[in-house]
Amino acid sequence: MTLSASARSLALFGAASALALLLDQPAQAHGIARGGIATGFLHPISGVDHLLLLVGIGAASSCISAQLLLWALAGAIGGGVFGAMGGTLPAQEFIAALAITAVAVLVLRCLRLQQSPQLGACAALVAAAVAVHAMLHGLEAPADGSALLWWLGAFSGSVLVSGGSFLALRRLPLAWTRGVCVLLALCGGVSALGPIGLLMR
Repeated sequence: MTLSASARSLALFGAASALALLLDQPAQAHGIARGGIATGFLHPISGVDHLLLLVGIGAASSCISAQLLLWALAGAIGGGVFGAMGGTLPAQEFIAALAITAVAVLVLRCLRLQQSPQLGACAALVAAAVAVHAMLHGLEAPADGSALLWWLGAFSGSVLVSGGSFLALRRLPLAWTRGVCVLLALCGGVSALGPIGLLMR
């Protein structure tokens, strides 16, 4: 009983903190990155939308299959190269925010059905979600001699968050994964729809 109340309190605190961070972010917050490995390392961690997606990838991998981490890597490489070459998508910030919700809903559906959906469909969704975010990284990445170190830092930061989330949630009760994904689904929705609400004022 005490553990459940404590977990609920932590979840509520996390929800309040995440929503406060999201609401504090201006729309279209992405810009050109500068610097080397340290800046690259902090880039996916300091961007709230990227951070939330990385946690979602860790959650999906912990409850569906660890192979999803490899598919996320494939999506990161493809999306990063596409963005670095100047590739863009219409409404890319909106799609990136919805990708967080999509991954979270995938995990919640898996937990509700108490069985893993087809790995191919999960892999495609995870790879696509990561590719959109990596494309934004590619658009932001420095184009000078520091680019390689920046990418190495960004990769290291991403692996730390997604891998750490995977390992942590794998050892915790499934209720934690469910709670994290409910928060991610809500935060992704707020991030996607928040700028629309501002435009309608």
